[in-house]
Amino acid sequence: MVRRSRPSAGWATGSWPGSSRRRPAPPGGEMRRRLIVTYVTLLAAVLVGLNVPLAVTIAGTVANRMFADRQGDTARFASLAEPALRTNQLGALGNQLRQHDQMFGIAAAVVTRDGRPVLASRSGIDLTEPRLREAVDAALSGQRADLAPRTWPWQGAPMVVAEPVGRGGEVTGAALTISPTGALNQAIWRSWALLVGVSVLVLLAGAAAAAPLANWMLRPVQQLDQAAHALAAGRFGDRALAGPGPPELQRLTGSFNTMADRVATLVERQRSFVSYASHQLRTPLATLRLWVENLAPSVTPAGRHDHRMVADEIERMGEMCDALLTYARAEATADDVADVDAAEVADARVAIWSQASGQAGITLVRAGERRAPVRAAPQALDQALDALLSNAVKFVGQGSQVVVLVDNLPGWVDIHVIDNGPGLPAGDLAQAAQPFWRSPGHQNVDGSGLGMTVAEALITASGGRLDLLPAQPHGLHARVRLPGPAAGS
Repeated sequence: MVRRSRPSAGWATGSWPGSSRRRPAPPGGEMRRRLIVTYVTLLAAVLVGLNVPLAVTIAGTVANRMFADRQGDTARFASLAEPALRTNQLGALGNQLRQHDQMFGIAAAVVTRDGRPVLASRSGIDLTEPRLREAVDAALSGQRADLAPRTWPWQGAPMVVAEPVGRGGEVTGAALTISPTGALNQAIWRSWALLVGVSVLVLLAGAAAAAPLANWMLRPVQQLDQAAHALAAGRFGDRALAGPGPPELQRLTGSFNTMADRVATLVERQRSFVSYASHQLRTPLATLRLWVENLAPSVTPAGRHDHRMVADEIERMGEMCDALLTYARAEATADDVADVDAAEVADARVAIWSQASGQAGITLVRAGERRAPVRAAPQALDQALDALLSNAVKFVGQGSQVVVLVDNLPGWVDIHVIDNGPGLPAGDLAQAAQPFWRSPGHQNVDGSGLGMTVAEALITASGGRLDLLPAQPHGLHARVRLPGPAAGS
């Protein structure tokens, strides 16, 4: 996949603000951490699910191996005990039991059919102990154990194996061995430790592999995230860079770049059209204005009113062209935004509009903070306040008051333009910022109909917002909210 070329001439000349080929940043952030944690958690769950039954199997295998060995010894003692009990010659068998105990530490005993012990490899064997009694009773009933009982390394109980003594189906007694399980438990612990060690190594290897895997999967996502933020900020030249990643995300990157190309082309065409049309109209309007002014000496008294109306209409059309140009350029990007003192701007605009408001019989008041730093595009707040104050001077009426109030808030700064004029109906407030909209009661007032539209576009492009609210008890309350230095950074 390749990076798409810029589709318009404006891009070729670098006219888009902030357009540049960005270097790919290493993937990171919360999504990467969650992906790695999820992968490692799933791997750990799989290892636990495999290792628990495997550990149980290992413990059973080691115990069965020891049980088979002890069962062979006990069966041998049982075969020797049958003639000894029948002939009552127990000396040789007793010597073998004691020698076996001395060599291997395994106690052994032989009991008669009624459970009475007749031989023991050592003293102190208590055949009344429940586990021993149970094994002896089972052997005397002719039962042989095929599998070792469940053995856990933390129990420490000895392994008891009993075999019936007899011939031809007749049980005449039982042989019993009692084996310590210390070595068995150590063998199980060693096997489990090896299993845990291998699992930890697998988990560490999986965690080490998860990081590059997450990078590979999320690099296209991060590129798309950066490109989408750049597009939202007005940097129409930025694109998501092609690179390694899942095929689905690579296709998504290509589709996003195609969409961004089309959006940028449409936006540039719109801007170019508005700018070109306004510039092309300004020249004939200027020429027409000059001709009309040159005709003034030749106009008869009866035609002077019409002559004045034509001149005023040409002036209004010129103002509309200027407003269209301002509206077309009312766009800011993150690179354009800078620190501005909203209080200082408010002071300057109030000073400039004081004469016009005084001539209209309107009292213009500056109130609130004397210092209020904000993040805004250069001249954005100036032009927005000019548009709001211009509307106030035109529409509030003689004898009204207009207050420009600056208020510091946590992370934000509010600039209020509040008048006590007639205001607007609630249904008209939502339409007031639409291009060329005019209140039904002010259709014949001079203006382009773009003042509020331009003000809203400038403030929005600076990361703020413009709200039109009803003033109390009557009038219009225009609130400009811009991010403070902390919020902007």
